[in-house]
Amino acid sequence: MNLKDEYNKTFIEKLGKKLKSVSTDFDTNSFVKSIINNDWEQRELKGRMRFVTTNINAHLNHSYPKQIEILSKVVADYGGLKGMIFPDFVQVYGLNDLKTSLKAIELFTQYSTAEFAIRPFIEKYPTEVMQQMLLWSTHKNEHLRRLASEGCRPRLPWAPPLRNFIADPNPALPILENLKNDDSLYVRKSVANHINDISKDHPGLVLKMTKSWYGGETHTNWIVKHALRTLLKKGDKKALAIFGLDNSKNLETTSLTLSQNNIKIGEYIHFEFDVLNNSKETRNIRLEYKVAFVKANGSTSNKVFQLSEFSLKANTQKHFKRKQWFKELSTRKHYPGEHKIILVINGDEKSEITLTLTS
Repeated sequence: MNLKDEYNKTFIEKLGKKLKSVSTDFDTNSFVKSIINNDWEQRELKGRMRFVTTNINAHLNHSYPKQIEILSKVVADYGGLKGMIFPDFVQVYGLNDLKTSLKAIELFTQYSTAEFAIRPFIEKYPTEVMQQMLLWSTHKNEHLRRLASEGCRPRLPWAPPLRNFIADPNPALPILENLKNDDSLYVRKSVANHINDISKDHPGLVLKMTKSWYGGETHTNWIVKHALRTLLKKGDKKALAIFGLDNSKNLETTSLTLSQNNIKIGEYIHFEFDVLNNSKETRNIRLEYKVAFVKANGSTSNKVFQLSEFSLKANTQKHFKRKQWFKELSTRKHYPGEHKIILVINGDEKSEITLTLTS
């Protein structure tokens, strides 16, 4: 089922009846007919959500605080995607009533998420909202703690960027500090993603912070590893050093071979090789490979794939065999030409091999 189909006629009818049960002047029939019209099937997910939001407002003929009071009485019956209608209502109609809206967001996010709804409030009332977010970062409810981090991510996917926070992420740092050892994986993922966002614009700040965090609590160590994924993929030596993975001396790759050297777009190859530890001690290894994909203009662009992290005893080797597809993806179009597979140990390129891709 397409995600947009969660907002279907049955959902709209049940929502109308729920609103009628707490607001007797609510016209359920008119509400349903105004939404399920000739344009409904053509509306995509966000379009449907916003259309429901605007029609709730049109049929709840009350002041904004009274509307929120009514919605607060039915929100507990709606979670996940369906529950996002409620914070969306706050986003659209509550920007001029900060007190009522923050109270509503605090309730509504506990059943779904207000990560998108909170962002216009951060932009309009940065000091007040970030003070509230800091309080939420210590709340007993994990949904509010996650909102404290997720809502002010500078580069939250599917949301407009918070450009002031891209320029200066410092207002969010006390929140992340509060959450760095959170018991909830749901929260920890948000913290890691938030820091990864910051690393794209302020790598030095992130490296300094995560270096001071790493080596203590297990939960914090997990956050640091996940938060540095972009810098690790870039082979950033300072990021690798945090985990003792910055040195590739006496670590080599040999016997790199392909199952075939010429393939067509849509097919795959196997490649295999050995990793050797020629040093006199056990070494920690981060093993990756890059594929130099040909672009439309004939140049190449590398994409990094992680293979493994492992320890290898002195004067031993380990064999690897992997499959690499060259099928068309929504995120990548393939072009004929010479491609390379490049093996990387602890951020350093070790060996490479060429294959020819044809149409």
